[in-house]
Amino acid sequence: MGATDGRWPKTVETAHAGGGQDPASAAVGSAGGGVRLGRPPLTERRKAATRLDIAREAVRLFADRGVAATTAEEIAAAAGISQRTLWRYTSSKELCVRPLLTYALDFVTALMRSWPRDRPLVEAVVGNPSSLPVTSPDTDAEALRDLVLLTRTEPGLRAVWLQVHHDAEPVFAEVIAERTGYGPDDLEPRVRATVLNGALRVAVEQWARSADPQPSSLSRTIARALDIAQTGLPG
Repeated sequence: MGATDGRWPKTVETAHAGGGQDPASAAVGSAGGGVRLGRPPLTERRKAATRLDIAREAVRLFADRGVAATTAEEIAAAAGISQRTLWRYTSSKELCVRPLLTYALDFVTALMRSWPRDRPLVEAVVGNPSSLPVTSPDTDAEALRDLVLLTRTEPGLRAVWLQVHHDAEPVFAEVIAERTGYGPDDLEPRVRATVLNGALRVAVEQWARSADPQPSSLSRTIARALDIAQTGLPG
């Protein structure tokens, strides 16, 4: 999610505490479109904030009445924009929710890219749980949970959820390849990226369906999922 709307900025700005990196570094763009570090221009930050507002309102309406019964006009009105403006940000009402899903993946990607090479890459995700964007106020955590739960019954949202992770996989592979000397299309970084991606996806789904869907419990669930992934297949 965006780091410009007053909800998660502290997380992004302190992500590199203890890592010796620029504390103003932040994730910009979607996991499928490449992530770069550095504070984005004001116009870009405003657009990111608008996309997130749209995503939150869309999820709220979808959870209340379902995707089919929610119109683009209602989403636009809830976000305080015109329907014409809404279509400048998204091509379908289901895709309105995408920024809510891509933020954490963008954040993890940016963190991995800047992680010290003398420290295990897995620490970028689980070594400092307080640096993850799940320490945000409950508003976005609740929206994420509602959205992930909706993917179980709403095929359109499920498709967006899976597409987001599909798009993230080659980005993860590129980061891993940069640190290991392989090419991004080589088998080793691709397999490792798939394992990381799958662990993150399943962890979020498990957290959303749990009896304790608090932001802090998501960090623990992600850590546990990656620990399982590192052990590999049973003998």
